Amino acid sequence: MGFSIIDKHEYPTIDVIITWLLLVGAFLLEFYSIILLCSSDQTRSWLSKQEKTRVNLLCQAISSCRVTFLFPENNRWSNSMAQYSLISYSLKILNKFSEVWKFFSICPELEERSSKNSNVVPKYLKTLIFEQLQEKSRWASGIKATKKLCALKGEWALEKMKCCCRLSWSIGEEFDENILLWHVATEICYYTDLNKNSIPVKNPNREASKLLSDYLLHLLVKRPHMLPNGIGQIRFQDSSADATEFFRSGKHIKDRIQACEKLLQVNTEIPQRKVKGDKKRKVRGDKKRKSVLFNACWLAKSLQSLETEEEWKCEKKWEMMSHVWIEMLCHAACQCPSNHHAEGLTQGGELLTHVWLLMAHFGITEHIQAPRSHTRVSLFSILSCKRVSTGVVKIPPLLDLL
Repeated sequence: MGFSIIDKHEYPTIDVIITWLLLVGAFLLEFYSIILLCSSDQTRSWLSKQEKTRVNLLCQAISSCRVTFLFPENNRWSNSMAQYSLISYSLKILNKFSEVWKFFSICPELEERSSKNSNVVPKYLKTLIFEQLQEKSRWASGIKATKKLCALKGEWALEKMKCCCRLSWSIGEEFDENILLWHVATEICYYTDLNKNSIPVKNPNREASKLLSDYLLHLLVKRPHMLPNGIGQIRFQDSSADATEFFRSGKHIKDRIQACEKLLQVNTEIPQRKVKGDKKRKVRGDKKRKSVLFNACWLAKSLQSLETEEEWKCEKKWEMMSHVWIEMLCHAACQCPSNHHAEGLTQGGELLTHVWLLMAHFGITEHIQAPRSHTRVSLFSILSCKRVSTGVVKIPPLLDLL
């Protein structure tokens, strides 16, 4: 304002223009910083607690301004989930280029980058996780009930779908073994079902099962510290070696569909859980070997038989499988120490961490114990900018958290 009223005829025109540009630029930067301050989470949280109509309108205007003009593509996290497939990894070992890499001892980081894959977390998966946790939150009435819910690794889904007696053997005490079992079985069912239909119908439960299966295997192989203690990496290497040997014993396999069809043809007349002894034998013909791979083939056949023997529809089978995977995801989120959740934030954040926070919001966690009504109101007021007296908030604002 002072510069606008002084006499500028004594100064060169170029200096006056540069001064104006600097002043306008400084003003815009200050105005931008004020908007950032007003649209921060702390300010929005404070405005949401005022419970006044004009303040709520101001809060909504600031939020829309923040999303539309300031950060149109800025996400709070990477919104992606890494993927890893045992069958794809085993087929890659059979590749000639992989043999060349091993022969010349090329840096393992090159192989790491070549096998790295990630997918955007779809909205239907977020909705499915939210609905499952919302349903379980009704049973979290005490510490004992909460611990029981956190300890579930798929039993709830199997019992709910009335197939616990048929598949309960696949949910054992070793969590890493359960992940490998259900991962291979899910891949077999996924690609065989896709191969049945020339024009596959989009099934959200099927896609969610595949995404969670590959994601949990990625955690098992690449981030084992985020899962319960076990020998998951050793089991993965053993299962991968068994799969590679099995694929090499037959005809040339071009893709994962052929690999899954070959695995589904494995003779499983004698359940592997009944085979005793430590003697290792090749998985070929009627010969049995004590490995996760054989049990996974048995599990895949049991899942596929639900359509023929129990007269299930394909959608119902995948609904049950997706619920099992969500329970495994929730169990892993509960068992992961909080400091490991925090470390994951430096690399864009993990879906596992968001599930853990969502479970804490619903009161389904052993690490955070707080009055459920207080927890809900405080979390909603911070994240959704809406405070509801009943403690019930619509789903979309909380889904934005994910």
